[in-house]
Amino acid sequence: MALLEVEGLHVAYGKVEAVKGISLSVGAGQVVTLIGANGAGKTTTLRTISGLLGPSAGTVGFDGRPLAGVPAHEIVAMGLSHAPEGRRIFPRMTIEENLLLGAFLRRDAGVAADVKRVYDLFPVLGERRSQAAGTLSGGEQQMLAMGRALMCRPKMIMLDEPSMGLSPIVTQLIMSTIADLRSEGITILLVEQNAQAALTLADHGHVMETGRITLSGTGPDLLTNEAVRKAYLGED
Repeated sequence: MALLEVEGLHVAYGKVEAVKGISLSVGAGQVVTLIGANGAGKTTTLRTISGLLGPSAGTVGFDGRPLAGVPAHEIVAMGLSHAPEGRRIFPRMTIEENLLLGAFLRRDAGVAADVKRVYDLFPVLGERRSQAAGTLSGGEQQMLAMGRALMCRPKMIMLDEPSMGLSPIVTQLIMSTIADLRSEGITILLVEQNAQAALTLADHGHVMETGRITLSGTGPDLLTNEAVRKAYLGED
């Protein structure tokens, strides 16, 4: 059974339907990616899965449990975390305070060890742990957003545009970290503008256009698909 199951999902903003009946699944330990143009419905899909938006139809299930009506904080407690588009860090708080907020539901003794784990993944954060998060570069803020999402010890993490606005070198670091997380057994649903990088990492991918999934396949299959290469990989 898949860790995440989405069936016939519809999501609307008022009378405007942003997601139009999509279905997808993510198996435990997989990286699955959604690619598509701006406005395709990718972010709306992630926000609905994480409980920030309510669907108008369809179902979402995580780890064998339906998520209908489950508040967002309870979804986090179930082991599904979300590093949102735009990072959404707390700029006036320190790096370490931001990380501790990611563990706000936890009552165990392992929080300090997990902060150290984030610093091991992203040493620059450890070096600046007392620095206000708003003074970090875009790449460092992305590292912090990912680190914060890891602080709840998730079974699955959703990453929304982690490379947006970043240099190629920092993008490479972020993608390498995603591969490391997968090797640790963390399941990942990735929305990413860099289709080449996303499909190279992905076990499975979906192309979204105007609220619908129009094409699905393995990462390698989509990388060699002529329509995908023309539309998303910059090839004529």
